[in-house]
Amino acid sequence: MDAALKERFDTLVNAHPVVLFMKGTRTFPQCGFSARVVGILDDVLDEYETVNVLAEPEVREGIKEYSDWPTIPQLYIQGEFVGGCDIVTEMSENGELNDALGDQVREAKAPELTVSAAALSAIQDASADEEHKSLRFEVTPRFEYGLSFGPQHDGDYVVELDGLTVFVDKKSARRADGVSIDFIDGPGGTGFKIENPNEPPKVKQISVEDLKKMFDDGETFELFDVRSDEERDTAKLDASKPLTREVQDELMQLPKDTKLVFMCHHGGRSAQAAQHFLTNGGFTNVFNVEGGIDAWSLRIDSNVPRY
Repeated sequence: MDAALKERFDTLVNAHPVVLFMKGTRTFPQCGFSARVVGILDDVLDEYETVNVLAEPEVREGIKEYSDWPTIPQLYIQGEFVGGCDIVTEMSENGELNDALGDQVREAKAPELTVSAAALSAIQDASADEEHKSLRFEVTPRFEYGLSFGPQHDGDYVVELDGLTVFVDKKSARRADGVSIDFIDGPGGTGFKIENPNEPPKVKQISVEDLKKMFDDGETFELFDVRSDEERDTAKLDASKPLTREVQDELMQLPKDTKLVFMCHHGGRSAQAAQHFLTNGGFTNVFNVEGGIDAWSLRIDSNVPRY
């Protein structure tokens, strides 16, 4: 192994108590095995270091040689190689992982929840009988939410709120702490609205009408078109920038809270680009235009050619 790369690995695994070499990032794992280990670590740790091996081919191959282990993810604790997904999973199940992590393990506690009067009323209205007076609340590692009526399970935390009993499983507890649950019934739709301070930034989907309003209101934002030069020659918005290598380099120098908007033909390629700059670029205010330039032509400006 190249001496400089070995020194880099030595520094990485010794500079942080827990280091996970994985595909993707903690907030956006890009393989099932990496996602499983992230879920296990998230359940017991507030902080740990991750290294995205997909970002650098030499790191992806080099870490296999460094650890003499053929697969990714790979977990290091206190500078020592622990293993991959199967080993970490087994250690989590038999208690060895918490032993290895020691005092880094988060103290378990019941989450604090807030339920608005409107949400409480909607939940009570949905309770058909006395059997269904308790609510289960789940938050998955990808911050998908589950609200359902059901009994208490072993190990659940019990949260009492204004006459409502809420059961939260231990794996959801940290992700659920500080959550507020409201109920919206208006022109924009009807349903529960969940606000979670623990949820990582997500790509926000906007319509072409939203984009036009941003222009009309004089908002400050950067608009990037991820299509080919040939497509842009056929139809484009003058305010947009092509996402060339040079433009990407300039983009990476912008403040991480810069409002970034991405568009393409129908919204698929731009969604991937937006996710890339959110997860790998560290940007926190990222938007994707649903329907892309085609929707703009259909619903905003028919002078823009369709193809």
